[in-house]
Amino acid sequence: MKNFRKIYVLLLLIGTQLTYSQVYKFKTTSVTLSEKTPKDTWSKWTEPAQTNLVITLDTKKSRIVVYSQSIQLFEILEYIDEKETETDKIVAFVCKDNMGEDCNISIITRKNQEYRMQLYITYEDRIINYNIEVL
Repeated sequence: MKNFRKIYVLLLLIGTQLTYSQVYKFKTTSVTLSEKTPKDTWSKWTEPAQTNLVITLDTKKSRIVVYSQSIQLFEILEYIDEKETETDKIVAFVCKDNMGEDCNISIITRKNQEYRMQLYITYEDRIINYNIEVL
């Protein structure tokens, strides 16, 4: 119940108060990947690999940073309106990574999966999915 409250408060803050300067921190627990196939469909997700990385969402600097072996820096170009369905709550961003490549980043809370949180980095040809927890 304590974690649920943390997650709910975080999503409320992210979704409704992005105009205020805040830094949100997450910890990754696993990562999976999917790639676009030659038939223009997505491959099956790879088996989850355990990770222990820190991710920050800094609304003052309009950036997201994944502190992996090679730091992944994403400039937030656009904040997308929060979307909520029966099963998910989605906060999304249009970004450009530190290599100049466009991508979309989504933080999704799975309501029907005990409010599990995931961060998706979606490029034209690949998707990186981190399972995350609030720090």
